Amino acid sequence: MSMVTDAIVLHAFDYLETSRILRLATRDGGVLSVIARGARRSTRRFGSAMDLFAEGSATIAYRPGRDLHPLESFDVRAGHATLGNDLDRFMSAAMLAELVMRTMSESDHGAAFLALAGALARLQGRVGEEARAEGLASAWMLVSSLGVAPTIESCARCHATLEVDADAWFSAAAGGAVCDHCHASARAGRLLPAAARRTLADWLAGVDTPVPAALELRAHVRLLREFVQRHLTDDAELRAFAAWAERFVGRP
Repeated sequence: MSMVTDAIVLHAFDYLETSRILRLATRDGGVLSVIARGARRSTRRFGSAMDLFAEGSATIAYRPGRDLHPLESFDVRAGHATLGNDLDRFMSAAMLAELVMRTMSESDHGAAFLALAGALARLQGRVGEEARAEGLASAWMLVSSLGVAPTIESCARCHATLEVDADAWFSAAAGGAVCDHCHASARAGRLLPAAARRTLADWLAGVDTPVPAALELRAHVRLLREFVQRHLTDDAELRAFAAWAERFVGRP
């Protein structure tokens, strides 16, 4: 059967002499692998749809139970070609694409797709640290769209309400902020100042917020890295994510 769905190219590589295999984030089917037959022999049929981060409407000959589906057409709406004009912009986009590719399931009903599409649009024109900061905010928004957002307003262990303007401990193992009592018993986590906690809450909710200072940005990246490794990837290697994080904080 044919599936017509919004899609974004996450990864692409050559297959045999004439074809290309793409990994697509789709609004209706999660992450799918498709084959564009003849794409290397002629650009007339698919054109810029073969480019990384291209976004548009894909028609896929979907075959339930199969790992690879024929791509019939791809009408590009946004090529996002300028994402490659700045290293930090490109690395942020690649990190987000990798995160989606490794974590988005077929049961996702479009929330992660919309989060990624919005992030790629916002990255346009951002450069340097601003692009990295946008990647950070978008990564937390993406985590939230996947249904695994950290708990911020209450203790992730005992569920006690935390004061809105108070510092709190953040434990990736617990799944978010924890109260002083639970932190004392676990002795794990990082102190999350009240301002940083409000910034994180804004990012998770998709609220635009001023770019924090460099030291605070690096602390947020460490939180993100620890949370993603614990709850989304089971310590599987994420090369693009690691390279992006290294631009902020160096090697873990």
